[in-house]
Parts: sequence; C-alpha cells; structure tokens
Amino acid sequence: MAQPTFFEQPPPSTLADIAALTKAQLADPARAGQEIKGLASLDEAGPMHLTFFDNLKYADQLAATKAGACLVSPRFEKGVPAHVAVLRVAQPFRAFVLVAREWHRDALRPHSWFGCAGIAPSAIIDPSARLEDDVIVEPFVVIGANVEIGAGTVIGAGAIIGANVKIGRDCNVGARTVIQCALIGNNVLIHPGCCLGQDGYGFLFFGPDGHLKVPQTGRVLIQNDVEIGAGTTIDRGSLRDTVIGEGTKIDNQVQIGHNVTIGRHCLLAAQIGLAGSLTIGDNVALGAKVGINNHLKIGDGAQVTAMSAVKDDIPPNGRWGGHFAKPTKQWFREIIAVERLVRDAAVDPKGEGRE
Repeated sequence: MAQPTFFEQPPPSTLADIAALTKAQLADPARAGQEIKGLASLDEAGPMHLTFFDNLKYADQLAATKAGACLVSPRFEKGVPAHVAVLRVAQPFRAFVLVAREWHRDALRPHSWFGCAGIAPSAIIDPSARLEDDVIVEPFVVIGANVEIGAGTVIGAGAIIGANVKIGRDCNVGARTVIQCALIGNNVLIHPGCCLGQDGYGFLFFGPDGHLKVPQTGRVLIQNDVEIGAGTTIDRGSLRDTVIGEGTKIDNQVQIGHNVTIGRHCLLAAQIGLAGSLTIGDNVALGAKVGINNHLKIGDGAQVTAMSAVKDDIPPNGRWGGHFAKPTKQWFREIIAVERLVRDAAVDPKGEGRE
C-alpha cells in the first residue's frame, strides 16, 4: 500500500485526525498537526506513512522502521523508535483497518472495470429481463429471460445470467461469472470466474453398465452481505436448496456441493471442498483446504484447522483438526505420542543409533 497505483490516493490527514477516527491516544500531543499521506507495512513505510505493530515476530522491523507514525498497544509502546509518532490503542490492527477503510473506500468493492455507466452496447439482454435504475452492465454480458437485477448492482464483463435468476441491490457480479437457478440477496459480492447454480454431482451408481444421472432441480440461495471469492463453484440443490447464510465470507476456489446449508457469518478459506447435503451452523470457521464428507453436521461456532479431513459431525464450538479430524487437544497429544515412539525406536537400549 506504500505506492498504490490502482486506487485513489487518500488526502493528507493529521495525526489528530487519525487519533479521532481510531480513538487512539497520541503519545506526544505536540505532534497533532503532523501530516500522514498513506499506509504501509513496517518495513516499507516512510516518514509520511502510518503503520501498525501488534506482533513480537516483527520486533526487528519495528526497530528499523522509518514510518512517520505507528498504531501500537501500550505494552509494546517502548519498542517504537523515537522518531516515530506513537498512537496508543488497544487493538492496533483493527485501528489500522478502520483508517484503511476510510481512506480506500474504492478498494472495498469492485466498480466497473471499464468506467461504464448504464448498459454497454455489446451486452445482450432478453426483453423480459427487468433491471432497476443505476444497474451497470459491462461489455459482452448475456442476461436471460425474466431475470431481475436490483439498483446499484454491477454485472461484470462477459458474465452470463441465466433465465429467472434474481439478483438484489448493490451487488457485484465479477467478470466471466456464470449464474443460473439462483436467488441472490442484497450487497452480495461475487468475484470473477465463479459458477453458481450448475448441476450437483448426483448419480445413481449402476455398475459396469454405467451410471444414471439424478435430476438436480433445486436452487442456490445467497442471502444478504455474502462475499464469494474468485473461481468458486456452488452447486444447486437436487431436491432442496443449497443455501449460503447472511454475512458469510467465502474465499477463492471453494467447491460447495448440492444441498449444502451454510449458516450466517461463517468464514471459509481457500480451496475448501464441501460434499453434498452438509449442514454448517452459524459463525463457523474453516481453514484452507479443509475437506468435509457428505451428510455431516458442523455445529455453531466450530473451527476446523487448515488441511483437515472431516468425516464425523462436529459439536457446537468444537475445535477440530487433523486427518481424519478430531478435537485438536486429542490430535496434538497423538502427534506428540507418535513423535516420541519414533524417537525412542531410533535409539537402542545402549543409547546408540540404529542403522
């Protein structure tokens, strides 16, 4: 962020302005008028930048930083070099994010990549589709019959919106995204290259003579304030709907199978694979590359560590990990026990290494 080339430059702000925005305490009130013109990490910051520090892992970078000001908690304040203005705050990174959101509002959600206003001449829109005011449709979009799109929504270049799809207000559909058999709420952000509402993987295994495809006649329901990362696929349901709950944030390249229900305000990191007919509660966090078997229930508030394989139900607020996943305390004890067995097996009774 030291040299933003694709986003608007923020106007200069004084340390007094930043303190007021973040509710931080300026350690030296005499520096209240000092100007800051941008944000940067500790190692890249210059005299006109604001940075933050909240992790001892980066203590060396703090000691060497050339930043003009630093958001820091009281317990780490003594480590800030004398030339750096101290903004004392309980949660430095949270305060830094507040400033970033204020200064770089244009980075919070995509706008038209081509500066479009209204409908591009190359877009193909069925006459029965209904678009409210202030919808932006970029070049080469295809919108099918009876589609409804709410005010303030942007449909990115090359996107395809299938018949009867409903998209709410203030949404963003990324370039080359394909949506069918879906109802989408308000303020939903879909990054480029997603596929929503295609067939689920449903077959009746028929042996050596082949397999019978099971019709997938459900829908995808995306509730308000959901974010879906680039390249993610969400299958429509077979009989019941696939549902993504309000406020859930999904990372890139995630696969969500048919009939999956995901609760509200969940966090799904990249490359997760969710098999069909799962039920995931509210406020669940899944680490990158987690795989979950079908027909399981993941309770409210559960957390699963990255690269875990889940084959059993997880209770509410469970902390699980491993392959296959189990409560993390048990998993860690087993790892330590195995390491001890390997270490002991490598040494003979006389203390000499075995060949």
